[in-house]
Amino acid sequence: MDRVTDLELRQLRCLVAIVDEGTFTDAAIALGVSQAAVSRSLASLERALGVRLLRRTSREVTPTGTGLRVLAHARRVLGEVGDLVREAASGHARLRMGYAWAALGRHTPAFQRRWAAAHPGTDLQLVRVNSPTAGLVEGACDLSVVRRQVDDRRFETVIVGLERRLCAVAADDPLARRRSVRLADLSGRTLLVDRRTGTTTTDLWPPDSQPATEETHDVDDWLTVISTGRCVGMTAEATAHQYPRPGVVYRPLRDAEPIAVRLAWWRDDPPPAAQAAIELLTALYRGD
Repeated sequence: MDRVTDLELRQLRCLVAIVDEGTFTDAAIALGVSQAAVSRSLASLERALGVRLLRRTSREVTPTGTGLRVLAHARRVLGEVGDLVREAASGHARLRMGYAWAALGRHTPAFQRRWAAAHPGTDLQLVRVNSPTAGLVEGACDLSVVRRQVDDRRFETVIVGLERRLCAVAADDPLARRRSVRLADLSGRTLLVDRRTGTTTTDLWPPDSQPATEETHDVDDWLTVISTGRCVGMTAEATAHQYPRPGVVYRPLRDAEPIAVRLAWWRDDPPPAAQAAIELLTALYRGD
């Protein structure tokens, strides 16, 4: 049998109690069970994991090196289970919304305030995860904001709005003095892109005038490099609202198509609050 299927919460509680109380006897008192039950639970946990977790002498009980690592995980698991029980008992639900770089730009504060007013029973949490699905695959969120098409049939997506494309340049760059720029103005420059989550590819330019590229995976690094003048960037306007940075200037691109802002979720497990989030965000992007 798979070792993971042998694990039980009572075994994890037993391990934590032994370490916290210092002895098997005191752990049994804290848990309200017999000392023999504590010994059996620990032994079954060690068998399930195939490792020794505690050093036992006549005077003390201390975790092994592996035991310390397992103990940290056990505390986290028990904490999350406790949160789950409290959430269920309180009648409150939770909506975790993931995003990669910029959440909803200038609409982020309004979305949070309107959501809290309209859905007081569902706590909204924004979670930044720099991955193609903004945390869905990783299990970090229930619903995610993505600005590129998710080509995976496991996920459902819907467009809630459009955002302009902006160019990001150093404050002393000649392009910073313009009110707007064109794609052709960037063809001779080096473009800093995030291939995993970004919306910018060289396909926006004709084959004979595509800019050179360098790659990054973090918006803070992206801004830092651009501020030096070594590279330029292109991004959705939400980035400019969420990440204003001294030394970096954003300018609209006159001849670039807007970026579609999508919400995504697991097709076979849509969050109950998905429709409400879609309606609220669609209204915000419409300007309602």
